[in-house]
Amino acid sequence: MILTGARQVGKTTALKEFGKLHFKNVAYFNFELQQDLHQIFASDIQPNNIIEKLALLAGEVLPEETLVIFDEAQACRPAITSLKYFCEAAPEYVIVAAGSLLGLSLGHSHSFPVGKVDFLNMFPLSFEEFLLAADKNLVAAYYNYTNQTSITQIPAVFFNPLMNLFKQYMLSGGMPEVAEILHKEKDIEAMQIVQQNILNAYRMDFSKYADEKISIKINHLWDSIPSQLARENKKFLYQTIKSGARAREYEAALLWLQQAGLIYKIHKITKPAIPLKAYQDLSAFKLFLLDVGLLGKLANLFPQAYINGDRLFTEFKGALAENYIAQCLQMQVGSNLFYWTSNRSAEVDFLVEYQNNIIPIEVKSDLNVRSKSLTYYKKTHHPKIRVRFSAKNLTLDDDLLNIPLFMADQFKTLLEEL
Repeated sequence: MILTGARQVGKTTALKEFGKLHFKNVAYFNFELQQDLHQIFASDIQPNNIIEKLALLAGEVLPEETLVIFDEAQACRPAITSLKYFCEAAPEYVIVAAGSLLGLSLGHSHSFPVGKVDFLNMFPLSFEEFLLAADKNLVAAYYNYTNQTSITQIPAVFFNPLMNLFKQYMLSGGMPEVAEILHKEKDIEAMQIVQQNILNAYRMDFSKYADEKISIKINHLWDSIPSQLARENKKFLYQTIKSGARAREYEAALLWLQQAGLIYKIHKITKPAIPLKAYQDLSAFKLFLLDVGLLGKLANLFPQAYINGDRLFTEFKGALAENYIAQCLQMQVGSNLFYWTSNRSAEVDFLVEYQNNIIPIEVKSDLNVRSKSLTYYKKTHHPKIRVRFSAKNLTLDDDLLNIPLFMADQFKTLLEEL
């Protein structure tokens, strides 16, 4: 198996814990920290020979009951190729490879183990996972109302604490180390230092895995994302990066960030019809960061602004909420996520194709839920169900389902109930 995902989402920790729970032994090898590993795969990638050499390096025999972890596997292309031969000639060994930039680092000089490995993509913590570590009583209440077969309001005794914890999540985001500091130490300053360290590590990757010209463009594009999202019309504009910038100059940088798992690219569709992908406008799209907490830090957002509802923060508060919903929907529906506009008359934040239905979705960051766009869309396209994410309680009003922002992880479950 190859476990992919951006740096710092917890891939290594998850694999080590999995090994402890389900295997007699765990053998961990890191291709960035252990340079000797590269010599093992330099000339011979036969499974039995590799296992013998890895055992010598580890100083112990590696029995078949061992989970072998290849971490930072993108740094050693032959190691990834070897997975094919482990699958074919030595299936008794369980090999998992973890990497942040596998799609970028693989070249054409080594074959890729197509059809021989399972892929799993790891995302930052969802709010549900954040909640599991915060308050067991609230977790029970949360699942009690998400597992009901009818849409009923959540009592204020649970709703208000859940909303307060959600505000904390919007500050920390889903990077496990960041969330852990907020939970255990209650230290926002320490939390922000870790967020900045993660952003610094990403910038180091820009120069490490891309040539100098592309690296500069990646940095410029990356820095422009907060200002792109701060605009009312969040369509990505290359001119926001710098005056006179053109698409062809930044195509490679954009693709790099996508493949690294650091951004989500969501296209506009020209017609809300099935399949949505057939109607996507490749020239019009929005960009969102992989993690809402990192977006706040990249924008140099003062932490108290979100919690206190600072009026100077009104516009960007909406950007954070929309980024958060983009994350949640990406985990649930994958690339089947789009947005729609109609000749400046309306803009629907997201469209999702689900079970042969097109679901229009609006995102509101607070209690002001007036939505001309959803109303316009209803009149022109007559959807079976419309969805609004907001700070209001869970309700179903005719065809309009209002989902509290903190329940976005339950989007698909709620649709199935309806």
